[in-house]
Amino acid sequence: MRALFVGCGAMAAAWAEAVHKNDLLVGRVKIVALVDANLAAAQAFATAHGLTDAQIFTDIDDALANVETDMVFDVTPPEVRANIVRKSLKAGRHVLSEKPMAANMDEARELAILAQESRRLFTVTQNRRYKPGVRRIGAFLDSGVLGDITGIHADFFIGARFGGFRDQMDHVLLLDMAIHHFDAARFMSGQDAARVFCAETNPQGSWYAHGASAFATFEMSGGSFFTYRGSWCAEGERTSWDAAWRITGTKGNLIWDGEDKLDAYIADGDETFLRDFKRVDVPELSSDYQTQDHASVLAAFLDAIASGDRAETDSVDNLHSMAMVFGAIQSAQTGKQINITQDF
Repeated sequence: MRALFVGCGAMAAAWAEAVHKNDLLVGRVKIVALVDANLAAAQAFATAHGLTDAQIFTDIDDALANVETDMVFDVTPPEVRANIVRKSLKAGRHVLSEKPMAANMDEARELAILAQESRRLFTVTQNRRYKPGVRRIGAFLDSGVLGDITGIHADFFIGARFGGFRDQMDHVLLLDMAIHHFDAARFMSGQDAARVFCAETNPQGSWYAHGASAFATFEMSGGSFFTYRGSWCAEGERTSWDAAWRITGTKGNLIWDGEDKLDAYIADGDETFLRDFKRVDVPELSSDYQTQDHASVLAAFLDAIASGDRAETDSVDNLHSMAMVFGAIQSAQTGKQINITQDF
């Protein structure tokens, strides 16, 4: 299938590497055109990734009108997302975009509806749910070994200096990073968020313009609670990019450092003051098809085009993750608990 690649910045490199080098994708996609407002950036990207035959444009309208493609890969900043996705869907292309899927909930709903009306796929790159740890945890919780899930807790503390558009974003942590963790919490627990209370800060010493840190408590649809503590200006010892997790159930708990250390424990023996517990295995997955990050997202998107079904991270599903983000933002702005189910 033929792809038009929009946005040739640093994030786009991971997509191009996956397309050209990952076994899930080799031979399935040909990038035939590039679009970037910065012509030099597009030319440099083409050279770096061996796309010497790709046509290069600075305007998406010209690219859509002059190059035959099946899909658009949108790797642009959030503020231009709606324009890129809207034009691509109306031109009859399937779209796989970076997250967030839109700059606000109204745009997100509009684009999801437009995709359905256009009979084209609009899928979002929630690549962190395609990590081995997240997949293993999701399957393990679904098995019922921990009983009913009562609490999901995530900590994310990294002092990341990106430069560029993120430095000036409002709600930078919630909108650009926390959505990954919110989406992972939904996937692992199998629950959507019903209510949220959130406090958002920009701590002393932050190099971001706004909202580099946030603390949120979500009441989930299954009755559990998801707590989130995060900062993008936390110096010193760091958590994993995938956060550090503790998940509690009626029979035990699971602890994941976001990397390779993943342990689960269940209660064992008599109900004494401090009950004994034992370690239980969290089984490895039988296949790595859904654990290869960007490559697995891209493969799922291509599979969905071929089958006519929606991909797992289709825009309709992603509205639930977006609602968590914008519910948290509204709570932080108003100081009130927000009813996500009712208001979003």
